[in-house]
Amino acid sequence: MPESLSPALIAAAIVGGYLLGSIPFGLIATKLGGQGDIRSIGSGNIGATNVLRTGRKDLAALTLLGDGGKGAVAVLLAWLATRDKGVDAQAMLTALAGGAAFLGHCFPVWLKFKGGKGVATFFGTLLAAAWPVGIAAGATWILVAFLFRISALAGLVAAVMAPIYAVFVFDRPYAIAAMALFMAVLIFVRHKENIARLLKGQEPRIGGKKDKESA
Repeated sequence: MPESLSPALIAAAIVGGYLLGSIPFGLIATKLGGQGDIRSIGSGNIGATNVLRTGRKDLAALTLLGDGGKGAVAVLLAWLATRDKGVDAQAMLTALAGGAAFLGHCFPVWLKFKGGKGVATFFGTLLAAAWPVGIAAGATWILVAFLFRISALAGLVAAVMAPIYAVFVFDRPYAIAAMALFMAVLIFVRHKENIARLLKGQEPRIGGKKDKESA
């Protein structure tokens, strides 16, 4: 750990990032938009995909921006706090804050640790911490989604590729690669049901009919 990072600053980045990530934008948007509790709709997930099942594209867009933005804000605040502390310290603190925000989204304290699957927050965090890696991961998502028409598969492949891009393509600090790897692992954890359906050939395709169990 870089000596220029004080324990107080590290704690603030982790705790602050986690609390930011824990903000359930999907739940807030649907309740304020008069759609009730999103957890009782569709798959019960609080992410933008499930919010879209309410028929409110505006609420889904707000959820997508909020979920992606909270990871980006956590990274930006950590970056601002370390502008004069060197590249290694800046990479470390932004990685800690971004990883904590992602953890908060997946396991928010406000919702008894039952959160979203993390893809939007994953991309928002990556774009803020290392935009070339975020763009490459996003391009991977688009390519896989175009070829196979399966959103979950696209997210899983993009998650796997992100730390590889960080280390071998864009030569980013190892702290950023470690953050990308951490998020990838959690994405796989949160998509365990999707993975089971993928292995059975039962995961719904983009634009296809979805039910509560396969959402």
